[in-house]
Amino acid sequence: MSVSDQDFVSYADVRRTVPGTELSVFPIALDGSIFGWAAGIDDTREVLEYYRAVGGNFVMTADHYAGGRSEIMIGSWLETLDRDEVVVGTKIGRHPDAPGLSPDSIRRGVEASLERLRTDHIDLLAFDGDHPETPLEDSFRAAAELIAEGRVRHLAASAYSGSRLREANRIAADHGLPGFHVALGEYNLMERDAFERDLAPAAAELGIGAVARLPLASGYLTGEFRSRDVLPPSPMFAQALRYVGRRGNKVLGVLEEIAERHGAPMSAVALQWVMAKPQVVVAVVRAKDVYQLRDLYKASLFKITDEDIAALDRVSR
Repeated sequence: MSVSDQDFVSYADVRRTVPGTELSVFPIALDGSIFGWAAGIDDTREVLEYYRAVGGNFVMTADHYAGGRSEIMIGSWLETLDRDEVVVGTKIGRHPDAPGLSPDSIRRGVEASLERLRTDHIDLLAFDGDHPETPLEDSFRAAAELIAEGRVRHLAASAYSGSRLREANRIAADHGLPGFHVALGEYNLMERDAFERDLAPAAAELGIGAVARLPLASGYLTGEFRSRDVLPPSPMFAQALRYVGRRGNKVLGVLEEIAERHGAPMSAVALQWVMAKPQVVVAVVRAKDVYQLRDLYKASLFKITDEDIAALDRVSR
């Protein structure tokens, strides 16, 4: 699919700065979990090219996604660009060749990711889950060495509780080590409590950015899964079916009404609701092809109203 003139807007006022860093990112990031699994080589390249063409500049993946193929596919695209044009994040800690967050695993994981990504540095390195078998001081010290070497720029935490985030950054500060600048957590109209009651307050207290994962509830908020009889196109989206039911139908009803009023896809409205929350710096989205990405991209081109947000807040409680 080609990019038409109507796809372009001015990006000066839509990019957001990650707190405590120099990273300026498009508010919609690409989730690399889909690359190499639900999206093949051609679709992945087309999604990445379209995303960049409309101003996107932030791709978030993990070393274990599709057994490393996600990083390889992103890397083959990345090496064709000016590296400074793209912010690249990856998660470590779950790849079988570098499990956990021991100093040795962190170094091996980062070196392998750099090779697959075909780059000399990772802009945002995320600790993927809490690994209490390794003292956080040891993990931070290993990451600090990689930062000093220029291989890593900033650190993030994925799937950490608010209390663990506070503890982690206290430990980093006590030892003069770099701590987390970003916290990633699931957040959407169907999954609100953990983010709003725990992660977001901790992030605000610490002055770090909150990144919303799965803002479309594994595809449920596209409106495509209104019955358990609808088979997802990939096992990756199977989790959407758990939301089918009375509460889910109510949320979809309000979402559809707002979408019709704005002449926008339901997915774009659901994404707008997430992006409108003051604690959210970026929403990370899955798009298996350009058609899906185009619908999601429309979320950056309009603003839902305060009344829309309030209506979605009420129905999703």
